[in-house]
Amino acid sequence: MTSKRLCFEPGHKPKCLVIVDDTAEWDRAVYYASRWAIRAGGGVVMLRIIEIEDQNQQWLGVADIMRAEAHEAAEAALDRAAGRANGIAAITPERLIREGAAMEQLLAVIDEDPDIAMLVLAASPGAEGPGPWVALLSYALGTFPVPVTIISGALSDGSVDSLA
Repeated sequence: MTSKRLCFEPGHKPKCLVIVDDTAEWDRAVYYASRWAIRAGGGVVMLRIIEIEDQNQQWLGVADIMRAEAHEAAEAALDRAAGRANGIAAITPERLIREGAAMEQLLAVIDEDPDIAMLVLAASPGAEGPGPWVALLSYALGTFPVPVTIISGALSDGSVDSLA
């Protein structure tokens, strides 16, 4: 059960949640969310999810190295995305790194922060499909706890400016 949204209550402010992954289109989602934050007087939360595989005990040392490398890569990705958001809107987004199953972690983040007003994703403009998150969420949109805004990965900054 997702907690009640408080984003427009006194003492709260609405936030966009953006997933920063390894796809090319994450930039469009960050751009839209940052522009939206300016207009709405809100904030941006950037999430990177590290999916950890089941680890065999004898390989625990290797697993620890892999986890450390994944966290390092996550921090670097969030650094790039936060720099982009700051350049667009002069904001400092919140940054989260979570480990576990993607959908489970996404829903937990939304449940834990009642100020998250929407999830912003960008769809890949390529022929290979809309991207992993858009495809995954297409099955859950009818029951998702917050609105989901999907931005075309083909939109230019100017086009996004006129929409956000």
